[in-house]
Amino acid sequence: MSFDPTNSSGALHHLAERLGVYRQYVSASGETCTVNDASLRLLCTALGFNAHSDAAIAASTGSLLETNALVDPVVLATEGHPLVTAWRAAQPVAEPVDKAVRWRITLEQGGVVHGVATPVITAGQTTIHIALDGVANGYHRLTISQGGQSASTTLIVAPHRGWTPLHWHTGARRDWSITTQLYSLRSDHNWGIGDFSDLTGLARHAAAHGASSIGLNPLHALFPANPRHLSPYSPSSRVFLNPVYIDVETVPEFADSVAVRQLVDAPAFRARLQAARSSEMVDYEAVWALKLEVLHALFAEFSDQAKQEPQGNRSRAFQVFKVQAGAELARFALFEALQQHMVDDGAGLSWHAWPAAFRDIDSGEVTTFRATHADAIEFSEFLQWEADRQLGAAASAMRALGMSTGVYRDVAVGVDPNGAEAWGDQALLVSGASVGAPPDDYNPKGQDWGLTPFNPIALRQRAYAPFIAAIRANMRHAGAVRIDHVIGLKRLFWVPTGTGPAAGGYVAYPYDDLMAIVALESHRQQCLVVGEDLGTVPEGFREDAISRALLSYRVLMFERADGDGAFLPPSHYPELAAAAVSTHDLPTLAGLWAGRDLEWRSTLALYSDLDGARRDGEFRSATRSALIAALQAHGELPPDAAERLGSGARTSTESLAELIQAAHCFLAKAPSRLMLVQIEDLASEIEQMNLPGTVDQHPNWRRKLGCSLDHLFNDPAVVRTTAAIVRGRSSGLGQPA
Repeated sequence: MSFDPTNSSGALHHLAERLGVYRQYVSASGETCTVNDASLRLLCTALGFNAHSDAAIAASTGSLLETNALVDPVVLATEGHPLVTAWRAAQPVAEPVDKAVRWRITLEQGGVVHGVATPVITAGQTTIHIALDGVANGYHRLTISQGGQSASTTLIVAPHRGWTPLHWHTGARRDWSITTQLYSLRSDHNWGIGDFSDLTGLARHAAAHGASSIGLNPLHALFPANPRHLSPYSPSSRVFLNPVYIDVETVPEFADSVAVRQLVDAPAFRARLQAARSSEMVDYEAVWALKLEVLHALFAEFSDQAKQEPQGNRSRAFQVFKVQAGAELARFALFEALQQHMVDDGAGLSWHAWPAAFRDIDSGEVTTFRATHADAIEFSEFLQWEADRQLGAAASAMRALGMSTGVYRDVAVGVDPNGAEAWGDQALLVSGASVGAPPDDYNPKGQDWGLTPFNPIALRQRAYAPFIAAIRANMRHAGAVRIDHVIGLKRLFWVPTGTGPAAGGYVAYPYDDLMAIVALESHRQQCLVVGEDLGTVPEGFREDAISRALLSYRVLMFERADGDGAFLPPSHYPELAAAAVSTHDLPTLAGLWAGRDLEWRSTLALYSDLDGARRDGEFRSATRSALIAALQAHGELPPDAAERLGSGARTSTESLAELIQAAHCFLAKAPSRLMLVQIEDLASEIEQMNLPGTVDQHPNWRRKLGCSLDHLFNDPAVVRTTAAIVRGRSSGLGQPA
């Protein structure tokens, strides 16, 4: 598209194009949507390039054209291919002998590779081609020199495809995973919320029933200073863990401390504990109060022992953890201590409202706080260490049980603007926009998720280090990760601050580079990657992602034919996919049948017009009929199923169990190498974990399972369903993926 830079709109459009801000996009319904100039100005400015006036646009465009960098801040090459990168000589090189460019690569694991390249000038662009013989996949340092000019940059060499397990290549097995919200697990020992010991308990049942992994909600750090902040998809940090999942009684100091056991055994404490454990929903405030009280005491016990035995095993292990976690852990722990201090002091949770000096991590006041609150900072580091240890122990238990994939983690698309990452790296995270989604059939007003995105320009200047850290942290102890809204690696829908989704637009991200990093980290950690590719998907995105061995995310409820809405057969699903009946944002099978989510929407007045409930009811009735027809066509339900299943309260427990088994048998026959089975569906739960479009009106992220794990996995209906899944997953094997 060409622009006339002599007029105001033309100059703005030209700047937007240079910055990767989309002027147009195709909606979920196939319409071409145009972003207005007012929104373009806000989005360009959010990227750090003032566009509020013609003069500002001219200055911003000029700053883009002026670069003193001889090489890009980071360059990427694909394994087995030469590196082609730009070289911007500061001045022409006159002598032919000086035209040769010398390069030197300092390898990540030690050693140096060097050589000479001849510059190639094409359409005014000077590039050099470097053969990468002897350069393994990894993160290296490239230095280029010509004459008296020299520059260095980060070189990333990555495979084109991500890692997949060997048995997928031989066609020996199609895997399946039980997915759960960790907080929802019930047990006799936990403190009112599912914990890492419950994860190990679930793994024992899952392995016995043939599952290869346990899929989890994001385990990201939230806000101990605000227990009412519940969404795991709105974290303070995606690098660190949520300590609420620590099993307090398995912290090593618990068994050794008489004082801690006396605290826990006190009648008043036991009464509070029993109330949290028996509550219908997770009472996060009560759980945090109980756990923090004891964790502080355990930290005091640990600190005393460390002073007495500084070279003891626990003390040395903690020091090693802190060194390996580095400056990121120190910055995160500083924020946690500072935020709790500010809440206690009345300054509030959001760092945006703190005194100006405390909004700046490098201020003298923050430096003083770091020195005077060392214990509070170290307490946060202690919690991260213990959470990491317990998650690692659960992962080890899964491997010992023969689960080939083990822990399957989830990575949120962004972070909360009031959290540790947003405070600690303000140049990287955008302050003038949040992440959302454009209007579609399910959300006609669009969505604003309130998450802070990476600035893609700043991210590239940092050689993608923060993105690498987030991916690497979530692959830790994991055999698979799911990247929520993976389309965000190509483009993200930004909603300018103070507007709404209707004023939003897409911003481009360095897709090829980010996907290469995901592939590299996938191989390093031997970790599968699933990309949640639902919603408004750019043309060709799914096919390209699959070519990179990124598993597509295919949900039964969405895999339907255009026109008549018939459910697509199992053979339609791609091999490199994670196939699921439903997700935490959709009704469970029991809830779908009963229309429970539609009842909630009516009760909470979520419909925008009077006909909304009627249309949804008609669509739901058609969906039930179409699902029964598909399951009958593939031999999973008998001819009289429709009459017996009915809908809503008329469906018996036995018939509902029959439906749940049939739907999972149907999907188990798909060629997809991974199948995801929600524990809520196995348990015939009628309520879903999250109702999109609500925050506090619906008990999102608070629901517990209706029964214990022992009870669930001894249920004959569950035994029949999991056995049928194993048979379906084993049928027609022998063809490699």
